[in-house]
Amino acid sequence: MTVLDTVGMFDLAEALPEQVEDAAAAARGLVGLPIAEDVEHVVVMGMGGSGIAGDVLVAAAAPFLSVPVVVAKSYECPAFVGEGTLVFAISCSGNTEETIQAASDAAMAGAKVVAVTSGGELRRLAESWGAPLVPVPTDLPQPRAALGALAIPPLIVLEEIGLFRGASYWVRQATDQLKRRRDVLAVAGDTSVAADLARRIGRTIPLIHGGGAVGSTAAQRWKTQVNENAKSPAFWATQPELCHNEVCGWGQHGDVTRQVLTAIALRHDGEHPQIGRRFDLVNELLREVVADVIEVRAEGDGDLAQLMDLIIFGDYVSLWMAAGAGIDPGPVPVLVDLKVALGS
Repeated sequence: MTVLDTVGMFDLAEALPEQVEDAAAAARGLVGLPIAEDVEHVVVMGMGGSGIAGDVLVAAAAPFLSVPVVVAKSYECPAFVGEGTLVFAISCSGNTEETIQAASDAAMAGAKVVAVTSGGELRRLAESWGAPLVPVPTDLPQPRAALGALAIPPLIVLEEIGLFRGASYWVRQATDQLKRRRDVLAVAGDTSVAADLARRIGRTIPLIHGGGAVGSTAAQRWKTQVNENAKSPAFWATQPELCHNEVCGWGQHGDVTRQVLTAIALRHDGEHPQIGRRFDLVNELLREVVADVIEVRAEGDGDLAQLMDLIIFGDYVSLWMAAGAGIDPGPVPVLVDLKVALGS
C-alpha cells in the first residue's frame, strides 16, 4: 500500500519512546520551582493535543499526590487559583489563545506557573513572569505528535518538587513498554496488528470505551487521533459512567448502528474488578447492535506504561485508518481555518 504522509506522522509515532526520554531530561533541573509545602493544588491548562497532558497527569500521578489536580481546558482560570496553586501552562505552539488567557489570569492571581511550550506568546509571558519553562522541540509539526514532549515534563517537575516521588522510574517503565510495542507496530508494510484493527473498523465509526482514569484518557486520545489523523468521526465513553446512561441508548436503531459503529474496549490491569465485569456485560450487549466489538489490552508495568501503551497503539490505528482511506494524516486545514476565522 502506498501511504500518503506529507509530514511524517508515521515516523513521529515511531519516535514516541525517544521523545518521552528527551522530555524527561528537559524537565530536570529547572530553577524557580516552589517547594512541596507551598503547593496546595495543581492545575493543568491546555487545549487539544496539549490539553491531554493534564489527563495523562491525572491518570498517572493523581493517585500518588497529596494535593488535588484539576485540568482546565478553556479560557477561564478556576476561581480557587492563587498563591498556593502550581499551574502547568501547556501549549505546543505557545499561541493557544485559551491557554494564554487562563495562564495570564493565574499569574495575576499569584499562582506559580510552569510553562511547557516551543515558543510563541506563552514563552514570552513565562520569561516576563520569571516562570520556569520546559522547551518543546520546534520540529514537531502538530501538537498531537508531541504527546511525550508535553505530558512527561509535568510528571518530572512534580517529582523534583517532591510531590510525585518515583516519577522517573515510572517514566522509564513507560519508555521500555513503548519500545516493545513500537517493535510490534512499526513493521514494514501494512501487516501490523494496528493495520489489521484499522481494516476491521473499515468505514464504520469507532466507539471507544475505557475504564477508570487510565482507560478514559486512552479512549479520549484514540477518539481525537481518529478525528485528526483519519479525518473521521469517533466517539468515546468511560466505564462505569456509561453503564448509567449510554447503555440505554441501544434500545432501538440497531438496524442502523450495526452498519455504522464498531465498539473498541480499551482494557488495563488497574481496572476495578467491577469495571471488568461491566465491560463483559456491555460488550455482550453491544455484539447485537454494532458491526464488531474489539478488545485491546494494555501491557507494561504501572499505570503510565499501560496508558502510553494504549496511546501508541491507538495512534497507529488512526494512521492506518487514514492510509486505508487515502487520507494525509498530518494537515488539519479545518482547524487552521477556524483559528483564522476566530482571529479576524
